[in-house]
Amino acid sequence: MNTMTLWHISGWELAALAVAALLVGFSKTAVSGANTVSLAIFAAVLPARASTGVLLPVLIAGDILAVLTYRRHAHWPTLWRLFPAVAAGVVVGTLFLMWADDGIVRTSIGAILLLMAGVTLWRRRGAGTEDAPDAVTTRAGRARARSYGVLGGFTTMVANAGGPVMSLYLLSAGFRKLGFLGTSAFFFLIVNLSKVPFSAGLGLIDGRSLLLDAALAVFVVPGALFGKWAVNRINQRLFEQLVIAATIVGGAQLLLR
Repeated sequence: MNTMTLWHISGWELAALAVAALLVGFSKTAVSGANTVSLAIFAAVLPARASTGVLLPVLIAGDILAVLTYRRHAHWPTLWRLFPAVAAGVVVGTLFLMWADDGIVRTSIGAILLLMAGVTLWRRRGAGTEDAPDAVTTRAGRARARSYGVLGGFTTMVANAGGPVMSLYLLSAGFRKLGFLGTSAFFFLIVNLSKVPFSAGLGLIDGRSLLLDAALAVFVVPGALFGKWAVNRINQRLFEQLVIAATIVGGAQLLLR
């Protein structure tokens, strides 16, 4: 499928995509859940399935900037524990995309995001403090990592919406702000790069779509720089509240479209 033949993008729609690219940069270096707004904008301007292929290279550009910014703060034991489950989720997501239409994709991802946000709010209300990142080595922690990993792989493959799921997992595991950003930066760079062959095989990425990506990637840089400036001015509690709020907004947008 040549995805670009499906689109007739106006100047206003291109401007909306540029704003979404700015938000991608900001989300990668400041508030991870904010990229659900970008997902919603891309799905509004472009066909929902095709939008995932266009958004993916833009996300990778943001991931590279995030890794360069927070590479010293990654928690690699958590990453290695997540990757097998995420790989299984990506495979399931690929199979899902082979038959699901746009409406099913939006509804499924929106419902998952709202469910995960609800679970996280319930867990945080019931506990005064969260576990330290090393607590994921317990049996319960490993089970939680596997469940979030599969959901993260599925949602990131289907709609590039794995950010909120993994954000909720990292918050539930007790990650502080910089550890959260460093761990998620490497996680999504590796996962998003691994998704490229699957997306290309499904016809969601082609040479012409990459031309649009090249234009939009320019807007990721100022968004990332602004996020790097802003994150030092956001306290931990506000940071966590913003991540959860962005997840809820993104999930609701997908369900209501």
